[in-house]
Amino acid sequence: MISPPDDVAAKLQHLPDSPGVYLWKDADGTVLYVGKAKRLRSRVRSYFATDHVESPKTRALVRNVRDLETIVVPTEAHALILEANLIKEYKPRFNIALRDDKSYPYIKVTVNEPFPRVYVTRRLVSDGARYFGPYTDVGAMRRALNVVKRIFTVRSCNYDMPREMPERACLDFAIKRCKAPCIFNQTQADYAAMIDEVLVFLEGKTDEVARRIGERMRQAAENLDFERAGELRDALRHLERMQEPTIVLEIEGGDRDVVGYARDGDDACVAVMRIRGGKLLAREHRFMENIDGDDDGDVLAAFLARAYLGSDERADELLVPFDFTDREVLDQSLGHTRVHVPQRGSKRQLVDLAQSNARHLLEELKLAALEADERAADPVYELQRELGLKRVPRSLVCFDISHAQGTDTVASCVWFENARPKRAEYRKFKVESVVGIDDFASMREVVGRYFRRRLDEQKPVPDLVVIDGGKGQLNAAREALEALGMTEQPLISLAKREEEVFVLGRSDPLRISRRSPALRMLQQARDEAHRFAVTFQRKRRAVRTVTSALLTIPGVGPVKRRQLLQAFGSIQGVRDATPEQIAELPGWTAASAQKLLAALEASSPTRSTEPSSAALGDLPVEATSDATNDG
Repeated sequence: MISPPDDVAAKLQHLPDSPGVYLWKDADGTVLYVGKAKRLRSRVRSYFATDHVESPKTRALVRNVRDLETIVVPTEAHALILEANLIKEYKPRFNIALRDDKSYPYIKVTVNEPFPRVYVTRRLVSDGARYFGPYTDVGAMRRALNVVKRIFTVRSCNYDMPREMPERACLDFAIKRCKAPCIFNQTQADYAAMIDEVLVFLEGKTDEVARRIGERMRQAAENLDFERAGELRDALRHLERMQEPTIVLEIEGGDRDVVGYARDGDDACVAVMRIRGGKLLAREHRFMENIDGDDDGDVLAAFLARAYLGSDERADELLVPFDFTDREVLDQSLGHTRVHVPQRGSKRQLVDLAQSNARHLLEELKLAALEADERAADPVYELQRELGLKRVPRSLVCFDISHAQGTDTVASCVWFENARPKRAEYRKFKVESVVGIDDFASMREVVGRYFRRRLDEQKPVPDLVVIDGGKGQLNAAREALEALGMTEQPLISLAKREEEVFVLGRSDPLRISRRSPALRMLQQARDEAHRFAVTFQRKRRAVRTVTSALLTIPGVGPVKRRQLLQAFGSIQGVRDATPEQIAELPGWTAASAQKLLAALEASSPTRSTEPSSAALGDLPVEATSDATNDG
């Protein structure tokens, strides 16, 4: 355990047992971490109760702590909000970071002014105005603004009306983009009614805006104000044309926010799909950094508390992919918004769609950072979710053992990159230390040899190791990895009979749906490793069988056997050769060629029992020389 500094130790003795927020600081007074607690005493003391071996980030934090500040609040819900505000203020380096927290643009409606304006801003301040966004898709924001300017005659000037008033109207009035409230050509009540419709439109309720404009158009026609009715008719037509492209998907139900989550190591992405009136209108996202050592539930909770909780555009229902930390506290703070974790049906399909969006956004981040050569396929992310891995298994290797009743034991290792075979990384092995049938010892040897060479040559290791077999083969591979100090290497095995997945640390096998793309990817890797191993084993057996006929002939050693097989391809090819053809080989004479052919004829009176030339025709040269590519 790490002992606290004297100043911190003194404060630990007097901590209250009530909800609050704590701030860890370094020697310079810089805030390192902000956290909340239901009980400050037990939570803060827990930092010095263990060595935090499982979390290097927390261990580094504790080593740098030199001071502590605590703030007591009435409830845990208050602590949640205060924590989010303090993190935004201090930006502690040990807290989970929301990337580009204030870089996305918003549409601001200055409803606190007598004649509100509508414009773009990147600063989110508490000034009484209404903010819509943030818009991660700037194109969608521009389209929304164009609709507002085309349908609604919102002023574009910056006058502090009514204190500042120009002498005459600007060009917008001449082209009918503004009704000139600056020269009292439009009343404040009429302008305020128009702003209400702008707010409804920006909230995504385009059907409601169209209904209001239609009613006003009919009322103007009844009052014989045909010019006004014509203006409203044109606005309604334009709204109907502009509405259609914004509909990405139509869904049963009302207003929902749907959250998707994807993680790859120390990076994560949270995507939020905003559904209004049963229509998918927008998608927002945040990248999360500095999450090494944090559970997915903690990361999702940090996003909801710091990004979603402060939004004014929350829907009545929030769908999330899994449960998260402090859900009860967040439920209290969200007010009318209800949180659900759907397991099946149409709502689960919405969450899956949001999950897919989060995965693709995270892939774009990885590709932009040149951390991946190509986009990972969806089965790779599904496999990560099924196995509970913190890093996306973009690369995986699969090992298999093959033998012929205890002889010619060989092994294979195939490499898959983003769910596709990468044959340049395939490896085959001759098992050297095992005699007879012992798949466990063979697997232990091969896995150890493979990773020892990878480490020695400083080559990257795969994100996941798959073993063809059950618990025995899995434990053998684990022992090999532990001997190399690779205790954190993700490792599983896939058994053929029931397609069960065995995971280290779990007594019961994991059963993945037979229709799952993740299971199909594992099966493809397993079958490819089996094919590669069996092919190599058969070639070795064929070479041993064919060369045995030459072993009984005096004067024909390994070098000459290799010459004959390279020149003629098979025993039958040697028999069919003429003495002159054999004598052309280095070290051979016509007399020695005659003796060879006579010995072959005497050793095999029945040619039907001899191996065919096809058995050797596809053998590479290195296979006939008993060579092995060992990593």
